[in-house]
Amino acid sequence: MPGYLTHFQQIAVAGVADLRMRALLDRQQFADALGEAAALGISDAAWPLFGLVWPAGQALAAAVADRPVDADEHILEIGCGLALASLVCHRRGARVTASDCHPLAGNFLRENLHLNHLPPMRYRHGDWAAPQTAELAPTCAQGPRLQGRFDLIMGSDVLYERDDRGLLPGFIERHAAERGEVLIVDPNRGNRAAFTRRMRSQGYELDEALLTGPAVQAGGPIWRGRLLRYRR
Repeated sequence: MPGYLTHFQQIAVAGVADLRMRALLDRQQFADALGEAAALGISDAAWPLFGLVWPAGQALAAAVADRPVDADEHILEIGCGLALASLVCHRRGARVTASDCHPLAGNFLRENLHLNHLPPMRYRHGDWAAPQTAELAPTCAQGPRLQGRFDLIMGSDVLYERDDRGLLPGFIERHAAERGEVLIVDPNRGNRAAFTRRMRSQGYELDEALLTGPAVQAGGPIWRGRLLRYRR
């Protein structure tokens, strides 16, 4: 593809068949000739992060692979990146919507669905910082905007920066069912406590579990994180 390089990875998730994923070659890739990412506030350094397979994303995929499928449940993945957890849910027959604000996330999802011989899956543009007004158009340059409410909202490594305005909890509240679950895998970024306080103010209770995983690279430190399960 012009401007960036990709490669293919075989991703194993316990309990489901392996997934073949097209991902960016590394964190050095960048292409924003039309300025779409810049207009959304995505910096050069942050641009490639959506297109890599991360340990937190694999941990979330493993968590939903072990979760019973409910035919009546609507699932949303926020900040999906390559949408590994959404692909696992989709393959298992769940009704899932993937969302991200990166202008290429939807394209990569369509290609990875094709690579794994899976039927189309719903993708929506989900920008946590978008102004919430009655005049907000249902579509934007990146396609249809996220609308509706979901019984399960899930995300991996979405607490990566301070959120003093509570944009992410506010986004979740706009799209969460009155009674439901939020499932977050956090690689101990340090913003968990503030996020949890806001979630509790919205009526959620937290259960959490420690996670460990293989090293990010050979010889590197063991990956550690937490599985945060909020219910109300």
